[in-house]
Amino acid sequence: MKYSHKLFQCGNRFNDMFCPRCGKADQVQETYCRQCGLYLPDFSKPIKRESPPEEHLKANTVLSVMTIIASFTLSFFLFLVLGFRSFTHPLIYVTAGILLAMGGWHIQTLIRTLMLKQQWKRRAPLNEIQSAPTGKLLDQANFTDAIPASVTEHTTRHLAKTTPTD
Repeated sequence: MKYSHKLFQCGNRFNDMFCPRCGKADQVQETYCRQCGLYLPDFSKPIKRESPPEEHLKANTVLSVMTIIASFTLSFFLFLVLGFRSFTHPLIYVTAGILLAMGGWHIQTLIRTLMLKQQWKRRAPLNEIQSAPTGKLLDQANFTDAIPASVTEHTTRHLAKTTPTD
């Protein structure tokens, strides 16, 4: 739930906050109300903007390429420097194999990210409403069965003033 910062201000001091739920005064920002437990944000700090999906796809692409290059390079150097020698420990081969598998996994991740980028470019923008002609107009409103503004309207009887009899 978003609140206007004016709800929390009292006078010129920004620390004089009031809880919008219970109205308790003298609250501290970025904590919870001491009476009802509602979170009270600090509106003087800028709100972090949400990054669009295109930025996430770009970051995934860059990170996948970097991981592919690093894992294949490291496994190549492990085989080149330490591989196939008499003193090479078996964990060197296991590590090189894991690096190769990691590089292979990120190749398929990169391919899927690139395919997703292509689909993302072809998608219809979400802010445009696409209308389809139906050839039918909306029906006229029927106010005969409308619910009255008050549930008790026209349902209570009027009480007449009665005078006590002597």
